[in-house]
Amino acid sequence: MKRDISQFLKDLEELHITLTEVQLDQFLKYYELLIEKNKVMNLTAITEFQEALKKHFIDSLTLIKVLDFTEEHSLLDVGTGAGFPGIPLKIAFPNLRVTLLDSLQKRVGFLQEVITVLSLEQVEALHGRAEDFAKPELLRERFDVCVSRAVANLSTLSEYCLPYVKIGGFFISYKTDDAEVDGADRAIKILGGELREQKTFTLPFSDINRNLIVIEKCRPTPEQYPRKAGTASKKPL
Repeated sequence: MKRDISQFLKDLEELHITLTEVQLDQFLKYYELLIEKNKVMNLTAITEFQEALKKHFIDSLTLIKVLDFTEEHSLLDVGTGAGFPGIPLKIAFPNLRVTLLDSLQKRVGFLQEVITVLSLEQVEALHGRAEDFAKPELLRERFDVCVSRAVANLSTLSEYCLPYVKIGGFFISYKTDDAEVDGADRAIKILGGELREQKTFTLPFSDINRNLIVIEKCRPTPEQYPRKAGTASKKPL
């Protein structure tokens, strides 16, 4: 089936992103894989083509508003689900070194299939909770950037994500608004971070509000964080 990508191209242009035919084909294949697998497992409630392009792919790529992609970065996507934002970022910016982390094995299996079918390099999908891999002998303080579109409050996400970030790196949270920031300030500081920027905008050619919260890792995260599984969400800092 021939898909109409004219609006997608306009959205990309608005973000100052230029893709090759190969990259565009990867996005289309990714969509088809997503829809096909969604028939047998719950990956997304957004399945209509144009809506998925806007709310999943373009939304993921808005990271370009706060991150310089001319530099090489190692990036961890915590609670990646069906691969957002990690897979769209990897397709658009092939030099990224991407690790996708999710707690459900079936989703990780899907991501591994996507990586194989799209012939993506320097990207891996790992099965586990955010608390599992944040140990010094595993992935603690290994990444330039950690991102998350996961549905959790900012205090909780900071405890999950900041332990993975190198000193001088960034945790960037995708949110629909900035209402949580004040309530998360104490947690961010305890975990070694400092709020650097809140970028509020609408997705291209839409009235869909988005907010990127940029937190710099300034100090090592105390070794007791993240706490054991489930504690961060039940008792946010």
